[in-house]
Amino acid sequence: MSVLWKRVVVKLSGEALMGGQTHGLDAETVARIANDLATAANLGCEISVVVGGGNFFRGLQGANKGIERARADSIGMLATIMNALALEQAIEGQGHSARCLSAVPMPSICQPYSRQAALNHLAKGRIAILAGGTGNPFFTTDTGAVLRAAELSADAVMKATQVDGVYTADPKKDPTATRYERLTHGEAIARDLAVMDTAAFALARENRIPIIVFSIQEPGAIKEALQGHGRSTIVEP
Repeated sequence: MSVLWKRVVVKLSGEALMGGQTHGLDAETVARIANDLATAANLGCEISVVVGGGNFFRGLQGANKGIERARADSIGMLATIMNALALEQAIEGQGHSARCLSAVPMPSICQPYSRQAALNHLAKGRIAILAGGTGNPFFTTDTGAVLRAAELSADAVMKATQVDGVYTADPKKDPTATRYERLTHGEAIARDLAVMDTAAFALARENRIPIIVFSIQEPGAIKEALQGHGRSTIVEP
């Protein structure tokens, strides 16, 4: 079955890996998402994954508790690497090859990130899991996902969330919130829609990269979004 985008970067939050837990990793949820990624890759799509670390540690929250911001962000980057390693094993457990590459070099644990290495893995049909954010403090993993998409000439960023698109307000708090079908990057910035940070939207706009916002809650959600099925919001040039 055909996909709308041949090469994509899937952005997963750390919270998406928690399942019903309050922190950490839920094995069943990680396995389900790994199966979704493997199924999507088997359609012929080249998939990279950028994963957050909020299920273990958020740099901004650490800074609010008195940890120096740059140091807190460094701790957050390590959290993303833990998630990436867990996801790598889970994908391989589904019978699909995956490689974890970290923007924070730690060669005894995983391969350092480089554009050439990531493209090589994609060409071999592997899922590339891109950990460590951008490797620098003060940048979110959302911005890191768009940066990697630009570097790897990806056709789109797929932002997996807990809701089925971008809304006028938080639909969990405001029952009158309505979902956008399509937006431009500029509209998302002007309306201060918090699904991604402004830097991520601005970088996507500059490089004309569409962002597909969809829910990761149901099995098969990644494949459905890739094929244009299900509910989502497309943020486009």
